[in-house]
Amino acid sequence: MPWETIKLNTGSEISTLGFGTWTTGNGQQATDQVEQALGLGFDHVDTAQAYRNEAEAGQALRESGIPRSEIFITTKYSGLRDVETSIQDSLKYLGVSYVDLYLIHSPRLAQGDIPGLWKKFEQIYARGLAKNIGVSNFTVADMTLLLKDAKVKPAVNQIMFHPYVQVQQLPCLEYCKQQDIAIEAYSPLIPITKLPGGPVDKPLADIAARTGATYDQILLAWNKSKGTVVLTTSSKKSRLEGYIKAGDLALTKEDISAIDSAGALGPAWGYKVILQRLAIAAAAAGIFWGGSRLLGF
Repeated sequence: MPWETIKLNTGSEISTLGFGTWTTGNGQQATDQVEQALGLGFDHVDTAQAYRNEAEAGQALRESGIPRSEIFITTKYSGLRDVETSIQDSLKYLGVSYVDLYLIHSPRLAQGDIPGLWKKFEQIYARGLAKNIGVSNFTVADMTLLLKDAKVKPAVNQIMFHPYVQVQQLPCLEYCKQQDIAIEAYSPLIPITKLPGGPVDKPLADIAARTGATYDQILLAWNKSKGTVVLTTSSKKSRLEGYIKAGDLALTKEDISAIDSAGALGPAWGYKVILQRLAIAAAAAGIFWGGSRLLGF
C-alpha cells in the first residue's frame, strides 16, 4: 500500500510522508530542495521557526504553482519570540494565511507552565491561524499535564522515532494512541546515517537481499508499519524518489519483528552518542533541541 493520508482528531487529513527542512539550510538551496520535493509528489512540508528557512519554504510553495489547499504545511513555535509574534512571523515568511499544523517545538519552551502555553495555542486555533495544533518532543508526563486542562486536544506529537529508540518511545506511542493523537516520526534514518554498524544492520541486509529495497526504504517502511507519520529529507532527487516508493514496500511480520529485536539491543555506540551528535548538529544550525530530555538523559 502506498503512502496514504490519515485523519487527525480534528478531521483534517495529513499525508503519512512529509518533507522536513531541518537540514536544508538557508537561501536558494533550501528553496530548491523544497521545490524539488513538491515536484516529485510530496504534499506535506515540515519546517520550524528555529530552522530559519520558513521564507525559503514559502517561496518554494509559491513557485510550485500547487494550490494552497493541496499542501499540508507544518511549522513550529521555537521560542525565538513571543507566541503571537511568532505565529504572525511564520505566516508572513511562509506567505500563507494559516498553517495546517502548528507545534510547540519542545516542552521546555513552556518554562514550567505547559497549560499556560497551550492556552495560547488554543487561541491561535480558535482564530483559524492554525487548522491543527500539537506538540513535539513531549513525554507522557508532559502530555498528561497538558491534557488535564486542555479544551483542544493536540492533534500530533512529533517525536524522534527509529528502531534504536522504540523501547524508550513505546509508552509515548501507546499513550498517544489511547488519546487519538497522531505520532509524527522525525530522524527515522538515524540507524544508517548516524549509527551504522549496529544490530539493526543485519535485518536490514537480510530484507534488502530478499526484496531489493534499500536500507532507507526499509526503515521508512518499518516506521510506517508502526502507524507513524514519517518525516524525512534529502537534497538528492533519487533518494526522494526512493522514499516515495518505500510506501509500496510491504514488510512481513517477521521483518518487523527482526528489526524490533535488533533495535531493542541499542546502537553499537550507545544512546548518548546519538544524542551528542544530534545536539552538535542542532547547535550548528542554531536550533533548540530537547531530545536528551525526551529520552531521559
